[in-house]
Parts: sequence; C-alpha cells; structure tokens
Amino acid sequence: MKEYSKTIFTVSLQFIYLIILSIGIIGCTTYYIPIESFKEQFRGIDSTNLKIVNAIGPFGERISYPANKIDTIYCVDENNKPIKLANSPSIEIRFTNMNDDRTIFYFDTVILQDSLIIGVESRFIPSFRDALNIKNIKLIEVQDGKKNFKYDKNK
Repeated sequence: MKEYSKTIFTVSLQFIYLIILSIGIIGCTTYYIPIESFKEQFRGIDSTNLKIVNAIGPFGERISYPANKIDTIYCVDENNKPIKLANSPSIEIRFTNMNDDRTIFYFDTVILQDSLIIGVESRFIPSFRDALNIKNIKLIEVQDGKKNFKYDKNK
C-alpha cells in the first residue's frame, strides 16, 4: 500500500510540473522584429533622447530609470502577420547573433547608438548593461516576460 501511494504522489507531481511548464509556454507569445524594421523603429533613439519613467515591480517596489520613447512596438507573428505590441516594463527583447548566442534586454531600455544596440539586462541591477553590434544579429524576438512590472501612471 505504501508503494502505491508513492507512485501516485510521483505521477501527481509530474502532472503538476507538466501543467506549470505548459502555462509558461502558452503564456509567452513570441513575436519577431525584422532587422530593418528594428533599425527604423530605433532611428533617433540614442542616449541623448530618453525619458525618465517610474515603474512598480512585482513586489510593489518603485523604480525609476531612463527609457526609450517607443510606445508601440511593430513586429510580426510566426506567420509574418503584422502585430502592434504596447511597450511596457515587462516586455523583453532577445537578440540572437550569428553564433546562436542570445542576449536579453528589457525593451524599454534599449537604444541604438550608431551600430551598437545597448540595453539593460536586469531591473534590479541596472548596471548590468551590454552592447551588441547590429551587424552580428540574425534574429530579434520580443515577448512579454510576464514579470509583473507596470508603469506608474501616478507619477
């Protein structure tokens, strides 16, 4: 009887993991930004053209940081159908280079300085910045990371 209970517990635990994994996969739709479209959308968005935004994090913490001025992200879905995505502090952008290495930034922190894409990788440690040469990028993906960051409309 004890072995039977252990088997049921193991199967139940596996079922719960499967449900959690499925929710995670279904909940994060990935969109794509063609490289030329990215260049066009970020034309003029550099370190001299930022706004200060206030956001509320998942635990109610308030953060303030410089952000790009893009309100609407123009991207495409997997069928190349145009999609307009509202920018928010939880939107992430993933760059894949020619060696298949990936770098993830928060979309609203990304700027294009000459041929360098510069962005912030962490909301909690804003000094985690990186720079990528746009010439080495082969794929740009965007998705809502569901990290529950929201702009503070009261400030």
